[in-house]
Amino acid sequence: MSGGTAGTNTWLELPVTDDPDAMAEVLETSTLPTVLLGGEVGKDREGAHEKWRKALTNPAAHQTPVPRKPRRTRNPVPHKTRPHNTTLRPCEVPMSQPTRRLTVAQALVRFLSAQYTERDGVRRRLIAGTWGIFGHGNVAGLGQALLEAGEETMPFHQGRNEQSMVHAAVGYARQLNRLSAQAVTTSIGPGATNLVTGAALATINRLPVLLLPGDYFATRTADPLLQQLEHPTEADVSVNDTLRPVSRHFDRVTRPEALIPAALNAMRVLADPADTGAVTLALPQDVQAEAYDWPEEFFAERVWRVRRPAPDPVELAEAVRAIRAARRPLIVAGGGIHHSEAEDALKALVDATGIPVASTQAGKGSLRYDHPADLGGIGHTGTAVCDDIARTADLIVGVGTRYTDFTTASNTLFQSPDVRFVNLNIAAFDAHKLGARTVVCDAEAGLAALTGALDGHRVSEAYEAEYRAGKERWEQIVEAAYTPADEHAVPTQTQVLGALDAVVGDEDVVINAAGSLPGDLHKLWRARSPRQYHLEYGYSCMGYEIPAGIGVQQAAPGTAVWSLVGDGTYLMMPTEIVTAVQEGLPVNLVLIQNHGYASIGGLSESVGGERFGTAYRYRAADGTFSGAPLPVDLAANAASLGMDVIRAKTVKELRDALATARASDRPTCVYVETDPAPTAPPAEAWWDVPVAETASRPAAVEARVTYDREVANQRRHL
Repeated sequence: MSGGTAGTNTWLELPVTDDPDAMAEVLETSTLPTVLLGGEVGKDREGAHEKWRKALTNPAAHQTPVPRKPRRTRNPVPHKTRPHNTTLRPCEVPMSQPTRRLTVAQALVRFLSAQYTERDGVRRRLIAGTWGIFGHGNVAGLGQALLEAGEETMPFHQGRNEQSMVHAAVGYARQLNRLSAQAVTTSIGPGATNLVTGAALATINRLPVLLLPGDYFATRTADPLLQQLEHPTEADVSVNDTLRPVSRHFDRVTRPEALIPAALNAMRVLADPADTGAVTLALPQDVQAEAYDWPEEFFAERVWRVRRPAPDPVELAEAVRAIRAARRPLIVAGGGIHHSEAEDALKALVDATGIPVASTQAGKGSLRYDHPADLGGIGHTGTAVCDDIARTADLIVGVGTRYTDFTTASNTLFQSPDVRFVNLNIAAFDAHKLGARTVVCDAEAGLAALTGALDGHRVSEAYEAEYRAGKERWEQIVEAAYTPADEHAVPTQTQVLGALDAVVGDEDVVINAAGSLPGDLHKLWRARSPRQYHLEYGYSCMGYEIPAGIGVQQAAPGTAVWSLVGDGTYLMMPTEIVTAVQEGLPVNLVLIQNHGYASIGGLSESVGGERFGTAYRYRAADGTFSGAPLPVDLAANAASLGMDVIRAKTVKELRDALATARASDRPTCVYVETDPAPTAPPAEAWWDVPVAETASRPAAVEARVTYDREVANQRRHL
């Protein structure tokens, strides 16, 4: 027994002994605050805990015992809260809260299960489930933790390909407006590097996904591990470092206690509408299985409020002045409108002011297709009316858009010498593009503020009449592209879209990402609701469609989902068909067979590449791939993976097959071979794909002449 002082404080120090009665006698004779000294823990950890518990049962004991020499990474103090009158040695580190002993992986799963987002009073699980493929890098860590936690704590989804799992998680997050996400766990090595494409897609599209790849041993006792990368000059590098440039946030958890700040930072980024994207927590294989005494507070429910920042009054006033002064304003609606659920706010602004709306691939559906001010897609894949208005607009109001080259037609679209930009965006990085006046705020909050500040303002009747007439002309073009001359003929690709248009309901979701379909859909699709048009065109990743359909089904059970793919995309990544079958998710797959990379074939022809290497055909006598089509039966392949398959040879059969698929409660593939005749409207604006400056083949020489003419129209908007 001893005493201690610190400044004006005095206390009694009492070792914990095996005789609680003797300790009680000492406690009863003293009125000083007492520090119970737990001593060395030794090998008998449970015995030490029991001795401390007995000491704390004494009525006179109200203090927290601490070890004389606490270990830096462990604290086995029993679950007892230290009162305010307890004085401790400066060299001792108290655990003044209850703890729970779990492995790092178990703790992470428990933590994730208690995280929520909240916006407008609606609360959702931030991490609603975990996808996983197990290997030696995660099976005994996160695999065991997920098993122990159970489905109620953390639902588990079994994937077939690591990239596909990320796509499914991204589809899920997009359908729920980024308010809920999923995690993906993989082993080390190829399982981890397979995440890179999906991570890039998520980050480019500003969509949240949590990646949990295994990593090499933090202790390095078993180096080199199976599948470990050894770098001769950078020993701390692993293959997971390939995820750094494609992650919005990256951390490697090399000690148990480091998980706490790492996990909190991960949630901060996932829930931040301005900074979200792929978040990677690399988890060394040995650390996942290591035990630690975690503060119970780490597992308490935590709500991450998704903010709706209002516009700065000065920025808002400048934007209002610019809009009031404009004669031909045009709103460019980006994906930020959907993420903010700002569709009604956009409609209110447009109804009040008459300003027309152009949509990016991500923003299509911000207005319903039949709204008189909805001009459809903009840019290289845009409508004629939209691009004509954009060329003469004197003010572009970008809302939640990144202004990709397809939107700006590689900076050749906005041709008015007086054109200026006002960008309303929650991310300052995007708001400052094209030399714009910025309004950095939430889309819904900003649009509502603009509507109020523009009270009484409306564009001229002549301008409204002009764009409405152009819209009517375009609708006639859409109808012509959709309607076949003969219902018993083989359908063209645009007629496939027409048949689907006749079958879908207002809340159905149509998913696509790559090939020639995005261009046709952007020009022609009649979006009936905010979530119906689900195009991933930030990364335009072949193979996204099928797993994303699974994610959408998980996010919106009962919703009819249509994944549209060509044969090139299907061959990239059909594996998650098995997952849809396993989970009983009635994803509808529309599989269009056109014997090759039709989209790139067309682009190749336009830039002097003569469709080289783009057809799926046998080699001809000259060595080129220009022989007969390959005898590949993709419908039979889909059936072998468990889907119901309906083959359609004519437009009428196709329409009937689509209706049957929509009514089914099983994953269903509608397979159709299309007529290659072009029935889609041509591009209304240019796209900068540089052409060979010197070449001997006439096609390339001619293409370069066209290129030089078009590139002269490019502008830098300052």
